[in-house]
Amino acid sequence: MASRHTVVFLVAVVISLSDFIHSFQPLFSPDGNSTTHRDITLRAVLRKTAEVCRDMAASEGRDFRLTIDDSLSTDKVQRACSTTGTSTSLLSTVLFQTSIANMYFSNAKVDVAFALSEKHHFDDETFQGGRDVITAGVAAVKASVKLESFVAGRRNLGQVCHTLQDFYSHSNWVELGNKSPYSTLISPDQPLENLAGLSVPTCRNCTGGKCENNLLPDLLQQGLLTSGYFNIFSAAKPAGKCSHGGSFDRTSRKDPVGGISKDDLESSHGSLHPKAADLAVNATMELLEDLRVAVGDKNFLRLMGLSQSSVLCFVIDTTGSMSDDIAEAKRVSFAIIDSKRGTQQEPSAYILVPFNDPGFGPVTMTANADVFKDSINKLSASGGGDIPELCLSGLQLALTAAPPSSEIFVFTDAPAKDAHLKSTITAIIESTKSVVTFMLTDVLASRRRRRNTQRVSPRKMTQLDAQLYRDLARASGGQAIEVTKSDLTLATSVIEDSLANAVVTVFQVVRNPGRPDNFTFIVDGSLMNLTAYITGASSLTFDLTSPTGVSQSSSQFSGPLATITTVTSQSSVNFIYNLLEAHEGAHGDFSLKEGRPLSGGNASLMISVTGSDKVKVTEVTLFDSSGPTEVNGSLQSVGSGNFLVTFSGVPAGEFVVRMKGEDGSSTSRSTATSFQRQASTQIKTSSISVTAQASNTNIEPGSTISVPFTVSTTTNGVVNDSATGMFTVRANNDRSYTSTSPSSITIASGDGGTANGTVTLTAPASAASGTDVTLTIEAENAAATDINYAVLRFSVVAKVTDITRPVCQTVSSSSNCPSSSSLCASSQWTFIANLTDGINGTGIESITIRKGNGTLNTSTVAGAGGANVTVATYSASCCSQNVELAAVDKVGNVGKCAGQARQTTVATTLTAITAAVNTTSTGGHTLSISHCLWISVVVSLLWK
Repeated sequence: MASRHTVVFLVAVVISLSDFIHSFQPLFSPDGNSTTHRDITLRAVLRKTAEVCRDMAASEGRDFRLTIDDSLSTDKVQRACSTTGTSTSLLSTVLFQTSIANMYFSNAKVDVAFALSEKHHFDDETFQGGRDVITAGVAAVKASVKLESFVAGRRNLGQVCHTLQDFYSHSNWVELGNKSPYSTLISPDQPLENLAGLSVPTCRNCTGGKCENNLLPDLLQQGLLTSGYFNIFSAAKPAGKCSHGGSFDRTSRKDPVGGISKDDLESSHGSLHPKAADLAVNATMELLEDLRVAVGDKNFLRLMGLSQSSVLCFVIDTTGSMSDDIAEAKRVSFAIIDSKRGTQQEPSAYILVPFNDPGFGPVTMTANADVFKDSINKLSASGGGDIPELCLSGLQLALTAAPPSSEIFVFTDAPAKDAHLKSTITAIIESTKSVVTFMLTDVLASRRRRRNTQRVSPRKMTQLDAQLYRDLARASGGQAIEVTKSDLTLATSVIEDSLANAVVTVFQVVRNPGRPDNFTFIVDGSLMNLTAYITGASSLTFDLTSPTGVSQSSSQFSGPLATITTVTSQSSVNFIYNLLEAHEGAHGDFSLKEGRPLSGGNASLMISVTGSDKVKVTEVTLFDSSGPTEVNGSLQSVGSGNFLVTFSGVPAGEFVVRMKGEDGSSTSRSTATSFQRQASTQIKTSSISVTAQASNTNIEPGSTISVPFTVSTTTNGVVNDSATGMFTVRANNDRSYTSTSPSSITIASGDGGTANGTVTLTAPASAASGTDVTLTIEAENAAATDINYAVLRFSVVAKVTDITRPVCQTVSSSSNCPSSSSLCASSQWTFIANLTDGINGTGIESITIRKGNGTLNTSTVAGAGGANVTVATYSASCCSQNVELAAVDKVGNVGKCAGQARQTTVATTLTAITAAVNTTSTGGHTLSISHCLWISVVVSLLWK
């Protein structure tokens, strides 16, 4: 079989190009040669993910064939990490690519949200403040992973990486001749040393426009650490101090003039930019390794988004009439689990959200299929005297819990009591690009509910009730499937189809009202198992015609009918897109935009082709799937596989992104084959602009955060400074936390076309650290004909108090290993170590063998002195003469110690053990520790 190359397109809608480029560029390099935050993050994530997969393969006795270097791609890493995939099998990298994109978009957002915060960029010699940002961010990541909230974990990780990476371009670490990362930045229990004091001069004037030698020789000789001062408003800085440099930095115009930035090749110290970027990559990998040890290999890969399949997500009505629906949801989910367990198509996670009235939730989110089975088994149908149910509240929980681009299935036979959340749900759908399909049972044929005197069940919903679900399904690219309860089994086949590997949407249109029409789409050679869903009124008829001219009428098609025509198939070729906005200034470039693009304005699509150099993009359009409007873009290559697709004057309407091109990767064809792909989620334009920016993305339990927002009226994409009007404001969060906001906001004459407001959000004191919260702020015009929104995401994170790593003390290392390696298998050696988290620590939670192929046993008791101590005893064959253990405490601090086989026994002294409580053993897996043992030292301290 001819080999296929996975190709993923990253599509991002942007507003304009920035004219000023400074700092490690967030996403794109204007010269095409400088390294950006996106490049650094991508390189580090791919390399560390590949290393984890390599180590896991070695421990399981599997082959791993991949050279780990900077030439890695998402396709190469995903295929090498796949336990079942081959070079010719279908393998989608969309989930992996989307997860990495979420990280570097969060990384880029720091330059917008914290543009003038010196500690977020290590400016102004704020080394302690910068490390505090990293410490708090890493704690947030670990707390999120502990709750399996991987989406929030990626968001926090991206932000942490930005600050860590900036250290190497903003400080003089590179100029000091360092070849490795400054590990103390991710070790908050270690002191920051050799810092240049406030009164210590660090720079001299640049001469002749060159700044290569502006650092003072005494500073370099003493090895003192400094960073550049930066301010866009004032030139003030301490006497003799270095500046960051660049046209936006006013301090660089004051003696000593110039800067020490290594942000790009044109910076003051631009010649050192490649070294700074390489160190930033290695530092990011070091941080990722710390996370890997803290959360474990499997959870680390989930955090990176490395998955071969999507999640299985059900939102289920549990009121009295839903017993048949619950039984069918149970049947189809169990069938999926049992048939796909251990295969490439096994769901990467399982999410379940029940709802009724007056309750909804909680969310069950797990990677354990048996836990999901148990949860769905516990569902029972009861109550429901009041017809409407809290369907949208349950769906909101599912949308914010599931990874982006997930497929969510909702089972109900009742109208939504919380229909006021429709615009909030639409906003989250557009933000996450998840697809929602509704399984609606026993919908009435009429638009009005008949009276009970006609013996019609009060649970039945009308056509008008069902239209809400149809609208949401259409916005997401999903379906609203209406069947009787007896026919529900036929409808749920769509769930099994959606979970097939590498499903892509080739074509999708809507006709409402329906009318006779012809639809043509391209079927390329990479497509397999083509499936068409055609749904509508029962009177709908259709004919399908294959490329060879064979026709099939609707009388030969089984299944329900609706108003949406969707054609899906399986292929490695797919694309993702994200809405971006441009920013000018000191940290210019692009950042992720949460909201709708502006009607009548210009827009651009930034396309990055990955996975193959043999795909040619020939056409990108914004396509109105319900009408004839189609906006064609002009393609321009901007280097490194990126294309800028420019649209002029995008009209008001609802669009989807459609891409066409030619794939020349097949070796069995002499010419390239045409292909077509279409995004599922609609892009809707608006004449309202809503912007919001919080001062922090983390909230402590029991605290309140204020979020200022601005509403503007625009004309042709530009704020209309003479416009006036009143707007309805709605602020909703998915956790039902206490929140305040104005109910309306008014733009008065003379306000410049804008109005401001503030939303507050309070996290309860009982909120668990690691909980994620999604806040949606919406503004709707007085006529209720236009709406836009801003989506903000927060993490509840308890204040970091335990920053001390567990301490490892070697008790003994003894062996009788023979000198000849040929005889090693006949002898054993033993390593014993004490591990403690101290009197004030949170306690050791797990111990892992990081290196070595032996058996680990732990004994735990309550010991004297008030400290908790765990004794670890490691035994191995003399063929494996080195061991490294890692101890992780309950907040994710990691301590390590190493041992090796020796020819003599080391004498030790132990204090009295009060009581033996628990003994566990492992052959290389993580040990969870619930009790402790006190044993005083010993011999030597070998820890990292």
